[in-house]
Amino acid sequence: MSTDTREDRPTAEGPRGRPRPLDRDKLFTARLQAARARPYLATALFALNIVESRRVPTMSVDRHWRCYASPAFVDRTPVEELAGVWVHEVSHLLRDHHGRSDRLAREQGLTGAGERLRMNIAADCEINDDVYGDGLAEPEGVVRPGTLRLPEGQLMEEYLSRFRLGPWMQDWAWLDCGSGADGLERDWELGPDGAHGLSEQERDAVRFRVAQGIRARPGKAPQGWRRWAEEAFHAPQPWRELLGAAVRSAVSGSGAGEDYTYGRPARRSAGVPGVVLPSLRRRPPRVSVVIDTSGSVSDTELGSALLEVAAIARAVGGRRDLVTVVPCDAAARIVHPLCLGEGIPLMGGGGTDLRTGFAQALRTRPRPDAVVVLTDGQTPWPESRPPCRTVVGLFPRGFASGSYDSYDENDPFYVPDAPPEWARVVEIGSTSPAR
Repeated sequence: MSTDTREDRPTAEGPRGRPRPLDRDKLFTARLQAARARPYLATALFALNIVESRRVPTMSVDRHWRCYASPAFVDRTPVEELAGVWVHEVSHLLRDHHGRSDRLAREQGLTGAGERLRMNIAADCEINDDVYGDGLAEPEGVVRPGTLRLPEGQLMEEYLSRFRLGPWMQDWAWLDCGSGADGLERDWELGPDGAHGLSEQERDAVRFRVAQGIRARPGKAPQGWRRWAEEAFHAPQPWRELLGAAVRSAVSGSGAGEDYTYGRPARRSAGVPGVVLPSLRRRPPRVSVVIDTSGSVSDTELGSALLEVAAIARAVGGRRDLVTVVPCDAAARIVHPLCLGEGIPLMGGGGTDLRTGFAQALRTRPRPDAVVVLTDGQTPWPESRPPCRTVVGLFPRGFASGSYDSYDENDPFYVPDAPPEWARVVEIGSTSPAR
């Protein structure tokens, strides 16, 4: 007779049908194995607080660094696979998938459970490349970029723009990594006032320690984690100050605003009798602002561009007569001196080719000492460096800083060229420079 009785079976119920409690020893053993396999994540792994929950399908995290674990899931999952789940869940929190999902939801109007599931899948694609293998077992059904026929090594925002939910994804409906993955709070989460959560300062301290460990031994971490650590170490800076500093640097550099004049002979003329040598004098620098008025730039961004024009005038000493504006979509418009007033007509709405804007700005006489371009980046760029310094202010398109991919409803696989290396790039609306 079989000895496999109800009391002995590994189910969610214990003896006499009572609910089986969470096997914390098994869960902690798996966490220790995860820390051994990924030592640079140990600080984050041990910062997570465990909450037992029978309403969670597997394991999930909230934005307050609580880890919710299903007793049934822990019971039936081998320790080797649980270790990988630990790393998977803490990766969502370290990479701020909840905050990034909230921003995407606001910017693109993504609402509803379906869109949040799509964010969860995109976030999984970003981190699963770096989770499994090298000592961590991969459970069955893990979503990887290859599952969606997408390339590896990209960010959540990029994956999100390149796939839609379909009938063949019905098997993924159970995916639920919690608000820590997609920003949407669940009714079974404890919320900001619940126990065992981390404060914002404690969460930042954990991220800093993890990034510090990755930078100390970069050879031990995958490329995705090394990239994250480099970004985590950059102190946030207000983009308006960055843009102003970039403009001031461009107009104050060597050669900008400098010209020779005979009005005041050079001192070395005394050493050359009978010859009058000109002296080098600095004149007020001139700036030409090329504004992208194509259909992909919103009215709000055009309004922001005019505000930046006024800020650029202040950056060059308040001389409005030294700043000109060139509206440009696929063709450059009339050059408008800023001293004519604030009502500069920003005509356009078609395609984008800012090469004509560069050409128009450089034909202005006197020629500008710096060109500032305000654009969303969906444009061809000049093949050669202009004969003056260039600053590019990029309107964000919902991607992480440093990425120039842009979502296009008609062609989600379209990737515009990045601004050239000779341009100083500042992402407008970001907290850190693009480069």
